[in-house]
Amino acid sequence: MIAESTTLPRDDRIRWAAMAGIIATVTVFALAQGLTYPLLSFILERHGVTAGLIGLSAAMTPLGFIVSAPFIPALARRVGGARLAVLCSILAALTLIMIALTQEVWIWMPLRFLLGFFANPLYVISETWLISIAPAPRRGRIMGLYSSVVSGGFAIGPLSLGLVGTEGWPPFTIGIAAFLLCGLVVLTVVPRLPKMPHEGEAISVGGFFALAPLLLFAVFAAAAFEQVVISLFAVYGAALDSAEPRIASLITCFTAGNAVLQIVLGRVAEQLGSTRTMIFCVLASLAGCLVLSSIFNSWLVWPLVFVWGGVSFGIYTTSLIQLGERFTGQSLIAGNAAFAFVWGVGGMVGSPATGLAMQLIGHQGLPFSLGLLCLVLAVSLMAERRLA
Repeated sequence: MIAESTTLPRDDRIRWAAMAGIIATVTVFALAQGLTYPLLSFILERHGVTAGLIGLSAAMTPLGFIVSAPFIPALARRVGGARLAVLCSILAALTLIMIALTQEVWIWMPLRFLLGFFANPLYVISETWLISIAPAPRRGRIMGLYSSVVSGGFAIGPLSLGLVGTEGWPPFTIGIAAFLLCGLVVLTVVPRLPKMPHEGEAISVGGFFALAPLLLFAVFAAAAFEQVVISLFAVYGAALDSAEPRIASLITCFTAGNAVLQIVLGRVAEQLGSTRTMIFCVLASLAGCLVLSSIFNSWLVWPLVFVWGGVSFGIYTTSLIQLGERFTGQSLIAGNAAFAFVWGVGGMVGSPATGLAMQLIGHQGLPFSLGLLCLVLAVSLMAERRLA
């Protein structure tokens, strides 16, 4: 009876508890992934692997996202969202153990593919859960909070490398433990998790592309931006004679900007609209690309990278907000799966393309590639807004 006297109705308390469990689950998973990308890049860099091959290796994880995405809606309905999330957590941990046992770039490629294949369902399921139960008037703040804490998980990953180093089993042990903890969190909150939405006409991932092509291109850009920075910033910094600990700290600063600024951007999206906020994020990301090289060796790089990380990931946050505004039911599941598919394409194309650009024109290939992508997206968004 005491529990019933709270100011929140029971349904509201269950909703907020479910949202907290969803966010906690995917945050732990993000921690493990945030550690994996720079860790493997550092190891490959020490082994003398070229930037292009490092980028190709990093692209295997988003390739796993791409391949798994079309199967997720049907798997979630058949197996159940919670069961699928727990299974993926266990399989991801086993895959990371296999990666730690080998030190060969060609063996790592299929293993990194499996890591993406097992990680993707968790993100699709968690985002579908969260969007489906988030109150519309607070969707911006809730999705901003989601993006912030997930980005916080990514930030803690690289930061842990500064504490335990990049050699031997310690960094891998952190990632393995995080994957397993993710499954444990899901098991803990299972009674409060919502079911996958089933209303509306079934739609395929491919069919969703015709409904929101520019929205998916924004996801592509956000994915390419983040994957490139996380996987190739070590190579970029090494070309400018920056030490490994400093580069790892800059990557952490980048992801910390993601974490801190998403709630603010979500609130701004509620006030100004998600489209205007997205355009702001794209233009600010472009500005960061233009000035990065000139201030990399000064103290100004720290606030730049912090804001750069926040606004670049803000493109994805505002895309999620628009997805919730425009779609419901099975279209929402298909949209989340399409987001995951395009996120995988962005990561897979972005890293090797930027790595190749860096081989052809030097380290400036990184900000040049990202800046060009932001420019195309900005022009497309403003053109659509003018025609609307």
